[in-house]
Formats: sequence, C-alpha cells, structure tokens
Amino acid sequence: MITGHALPRRTFLRGMGTAVALPFLDAMTPAFAAPSAPVTRVAFVYTANGVIMQDWTPAAEGTGFAFSKTLMPVEPFRDDLLVVSGLAHRNGEALGDGPGDHARAGASWLTGVHPRKTRGADIRNGMSVDQMLAETVGRDTPLPSLELGLQDVRMVGGCDSGYSCAYSNTISWSSPTTPLPYENNPSRVFARLFGDGDTTDPAARAVRARQDRSLLDFVLADAGRLRSTLGASDRRKLGDYLDSVREVERRIRNAERHDDANLPVIDRPDGIPPTFEEHVRLMSDLVAIAFQADLTRVVTLMYSREGGNRTYRSIGVPDAHHGLSHHQNDPEKMARLALIDRHHVAMFAYLLGKLRNARDGDGSLLDHSLVVYGSSLSDSNAHTHDNLPTLVAGGGGGTLRGGRHLRYADGTPMTNLFLTMLDRLGVHRDRIGDSTGRIEHLSAL
Repeated sequence: MITGHALPRRTFLRGMGTAVALPFLDAMTPAFAAPSAPVTRVAFVYTANGVIMQDWTPAAEGTGFAFSKTLMPVEPFRDDLLVVSGLAHRNGEALGDGPGDHARAGASWLTGVHPRKTRGADIRNGMSVDQMLAETVGRDTPLPSLELGLQDVRMVGGCDSGYSCAYSNTISWSSPTTPLPYENNPSRVFARLFGDGDTTDPAARAVRARQDRSLLDFVLADAGRLRSTLGASDRRKLGDYLDSVREVERRIRNAERHDDANLPVIDRPDGIPPTFEEHVRLMSDLVAIAFQADLTRVVTLMYSREGGNRTYRSIGVPDAHHGLSHHQNDPEKMARLALIDRHHVAMFAYLLGKLRNARDGDGSLLDHSLVVYGSSLSDSNAHTHDNLPTLVAGGGGGTLRGGRHLRYADGTPMTNLFLTMLDRLGVHRDRIGDSTGRIEHLSAL
C-alpha cells in the first residue's frame, strides 16, 4: 500500500525505559518523493609505533599493483581501497624540541600541528579534522562524534620525554587546548549509543544478570507492531539490524564474565574482552551499528596508543610493541614487528567487511563511508614522520575511486589529504594545520 506518509528518520523502538535507534528504512522516504542522497560517514583508525615500511609499501604504483605482505589482508577490498604514499607530518618532527617523537606523532596525525612541549596543564595542539567534521556533519546525529580506543587512557602527567600524556593517548582534539579521551569499554560505548546506562557499575551488572530477558526483549512487542507496517525489504533490514544489536549485547556480556580473570594482555581495565582480537572486533561491530543507525557519522578508533607496550601472543609475538619497534634493524625483531603490522591490517579488514556487508540506501555503508587507516610514524626505529603508511577506504558516496596505489611528492603534508576530504564532504576549510593545498587523483587519474 502506498501512502503519502513516512516513518520519521529518527524512529526508535521503546520499552522498559530502553530506546533502540533504527537503521534507515525504505519506509522513512515519503511516497513519490525523490530519495535523499545517502549521508557519508567518516572514520579514522590509528595504529601507533610505526610500521616496517619495506613490507608495507607496494612495489608498483597506479592500478594493478600487487599487495605487499603487510597489506595482503585488505586485498579483498582492492576496488574500495587507495594505498597512499609520500605524505608527511613535518610538525611531528623535533623542530628544536628534542626527543618526544611518539607524543608528537599522536598529537599531529589529525591536526598537522606541532604540540607545545609540556608535562603540565598548559598543553596546546590544534583542532583535529574529525572534530571539524563533527561541528558540521555531526549536527544531525545524537552523537556528533565517537572516540574509541583499545588500551587504558591517561590524560595527565608525562608520557614521552617531557610531553603530556594527552598527546600520546588521543588523536582527537576539539580545540587546541581540549583533547578528547577515548572510551575503551564496549559496555560504556553500548550505553552511549543506546541509552542503557553504565554497565560497568557492579550493582547495575548484577541487576542485569538476574534478568531473564535481554535488552531487546523489552522492545520486541514494539518491533512486532512496527514490522507489521513495513514492506518485505524493510522487515528484513529490521530483523538483521536487531540481530546485530543482540549479538553485540551477547558478546559484551560474555566479555564481562572475564572481568576477574588473570589476563596476559596489559593495560586492559575491567569490562572489556580478554583478547585484543575480540576487543577490536567488538568495537568494529559497534562502529558499524552506530553508522547504520545514524547515531554518529564521525568516529576515531585507536588500535594502540603511542609508546604502548601491548603484547601479541596470539600471533606468536610475546615482545612489547613499543620496545619491539626499536628493533635496531635486527632482522628477527623486524620480522616480529611486521607480524603485528599485518595483524592490525587484518583487524582493519574486519571493519571494512562489516561496513561492506551492511546495506545503506542503494549501496553499502562502505560505499557511503571514508575510512582512513594509518600511523603518524613510518620507520619506527628511526622515528621518521615522512612517507607515512596510509590507506583510504570506502566510496565516499562516489567521491573516491579505489584500486590504486597513489604516490605523492615526498613531503606532501598529510593535512592536504584531509583538506581534500573535507571538500568532498561539503565541509570547507581554508587550512588544516600545515596544509598547503589540495591533492589530486582521489576520484580519478
């Protein structure tokens, strides 16, 4: 039946004080109205401590290049992926400030600014590109942006050669003096997205544990009433979406059962999964759901913080990450570090798969997203800030054409890429950090 009515875009299922946002359904477009253009989501995924560049960089440029050993896990996404070489962050270099490359790397990645060297409260950096997006594209969503990470976070004191921990432990800055700490507890992320409260509260967890039904059982009656008004396509979308939310909730509950376990991974607070792999996949699931429900359109996700010393025993690397990054060109240490690099890329491939498998309008979430992955150090042993390892994935709503390895002139500011991305998203800035202009070839040669 065709009517002139449509479901409101911000439609929720409600029950027992719980609200679950819905993905975009066909029924949210008024009958006979021209379909609205899909919105574009943006994510920035950071891996710290640099990479082994000889195993990262493809030998050939342009189309038809062979994926390197480190990048092999994302080869299935060739057509949705750009490998970008030659970009640099000169403001991550010492510039007379001496040691502290890790702090400067984290601080400059999304800002292009040289941070003030201080351990005190007088920190100063620059506004990050994700927050520039949050000021505009984030106006139409419940959460302007979402900052996520996988390790504990400390924003005070010194963490690197006289630099504040704020520089190493976040990549997101809402102003030159305001770093945004990330959330590493999936339970709290779930609560922020779906209004379910702070699940790390022991009393609240005990109450939930005694409940015989899950969160979604409270809204099934509402969902049933809504389902009867939808077409077959929307019913499938609604069912798939609710299944995804239920699966995330189940995995969070399973992870919380391990709170008191003696876990080998360092820097992991209570309430998160027992392994890095489980943690990053769960966070990736939450990112995909947040995008699908249009709860936010801007996300940052830090796989590791600068100077972080997580170990990776699951892939046979018991060495601490930061310590291993200072490999002194020892072939065995470099080989183990390359395993970590590849493992992080494999986790990134999982996120891309979640986005590609989620339908969005006439395509997928990946078609309508821009996802930047990389580090603000290249050669970790030498602490170099040029030729930074960078991937750009997704279609950007038709603004990006993948399947290519692009090499720009050495020293091209990374911020030129970000400035160009903002243009494609309709967010115009004259300058970001040390940018000198736009770059070409993101959508065509």
